[in-house]
Amino acid sequence: MISDKPTNIAAYLPQMAHQQPETPAIFIPTSQNKQYQQYSFLRLDQESNRVARALISVGIKRGVRTALMVKPGIDFFVLTFALFKIGAVPILIDPGIGVKNLKLCLAEAEPEAFIGIPQAQLARLLFGWGKTTLKMTLTVGRKLFWGGTSLAELTAALPPDCDFPVAATATDEMAAILFTSGSTGVPKGVVYTHGNFLAQVHQLQKTYNICPGEIDLPTFPLFALFAPALGMTSVIPVMDFTRPGAVAPQNIIQPIQQFNITTMFGSPALINRVGRYGAEHGIKLPSLKRAISAGAPVAAPVLERFCEMLNAEAQIFTPYGATESLPVCSIGSQEILAETREYTDRGKGVCVGHAVPDIELKIIQISDAAIECWDDSLTVAEGDIGEIIVKGPQVTGSYYNRPKSTALAKIDDRHNGGFFHRMGDLGYRDRKGRVWFCGRKAHRVICPDRTLYTIPCEAIFNTHPKVFRSALVGVGQADNRLPVICVELEQGVRKSEQPQLQAELLKIAQGHDLTRTIGHILFHPAFPVDIRHNAKIFREKLAVWAQGQLS
Repeated sequence: MISDKPTNIAAYLPQMAHQQPETPAIFIPTSQNKQYQQYSFLRLDQESNRVARALISVGIKRGVRTALMVKPGIDFFVLTFALFKIGAVPILIDPGIGVKNLKLCLAEAEPEAFIGIPQAQLARLLFGWGKTTLKMTLTVGRKLFWGGTSLAELTAALPPDCDFPVAATATDEMAAILFTSGSTGVPKGVVYTHGNFLAQVHQLQKTYNICPGEIDLPTFPLFALFAPALGMTSVIPVMDFTRPGAVAPQNIIQPIQQFNITTMFGSPALINRVGRYGAEHGIKLPSLKRAISAGAPVAAPVLERFCEMLNAEAQIFTPYGATESLPVCSIGSQEILAETREYTDRGKGVCVGHAVPDIELKIIQISDAAIECWDDSLTVAEGDIGEIIVKGPQVTGSYYNRPKSTALAKIDDRHNGGFFHRMGDLGYRDRKGRVWFCGRKAHRVICPDRTLYTIPCEAIFNTHPKVFRSALVGVGQADNRLPVICVELEQGVRKSEQPQLQAELLKIAQGHDLTRTIGHILFHPAFPVDIRHNAKIFREKLAVWAQGQLS
């Protein structure tokens, strides 16, 4: 399993290739008709060795920041392992964030090399991505007029059984730049060290008791890279990874049944879609030991539907965290459905469980200003809502080329060593030591008489059976905000029903002290959400829309 010796996340691949060379490492779908191409640990290791030698030959060496824009197929996994083996620094950005954000992100990341499919190379030229910093370009596929070379040309002369020594990187050495989903602004490049990646793997293993020989279905491709360290085989599903909420449920259910998948990751939107299909068709998934869902809170009815497909002892776990730190907390569906959902429905927030081992978590007073140094006086009393801050080995230390963002997000703990990361989330601790999430700090609505928090308020409206989800936004001047609830209804609800529904929702609001000042309900056809999980609501966009509706 995981030893304490490697400091480079890629070192686990040759370990597994030595221990179980013929065991499948990854299954890649080749078409829509249930056909998969299999790569053993030995083959994946050797292929990534070949590619590492090819990359070195064109100057992509240790420390070189390399933009990687390749679809989630075998080339993506081979290239990522090869870059880690070299000690190069892959830059990973969700392509669906838009042309403007892509250009800004690449300018900030300052890539020296660009590896991409032909469409990415063409876009690079058209939109001027990285034109001031790029020194090397490499095409995965057919190379046309944009220069550089192709991966096929570089690997053609290399033998299939290449050897390549994995770079002995330091734990605090930069390993990758991963961009946030941009749910509260422009995406930021999070600097991951090799130590951060290794700590993540350790935490996932300990928290979820993942054992060697298990089979994983990662619907977020980057998570497949952890599989060798955990001794797992990965099966990549047929789906558009930028639209998990639109996945064909059969493309998730079929591989689970075909390969006897034991663990899977799915965004709340994907879990919802598959769970609804499973409930309609009486699907059972007895091989699944656990499902993990993150990216946004998962509603109790969504958990309930999905759990109907599982054995009684299996659970959906909903870890809490962010790109900057994952996992931070975790809780299982059994505890949510048996206990905490009742409090959520009454406006107490969403319980995200206890902090995972090795994470130090505190709740501090809410402030939008930078906090330079840690002081014990910053903490709030038990039960009071404040900002969640964390310290631990999986907590990243900075944003690349974003000194102001880094200063706002980090608190130097010079007396005890290390630093705290400000999650930008609000919450509180209960008497059992569990953490309850109350929404993003940037999304709180400061009204003349009180401050309202998104998750507690929205949960009250979400109890209506015809409400799919809701979003609290503030409209008007900063010193006199008007709270408004935007509502996305369940599919099939007719527009003619909206006046009656509005009256019912306003009555629900009046029944709770938390929501009694909310007097405006607006129905929205489909909330704008993030690309990565299709679950984080862009409340800033909804606020602009609501302002227009009320004007």
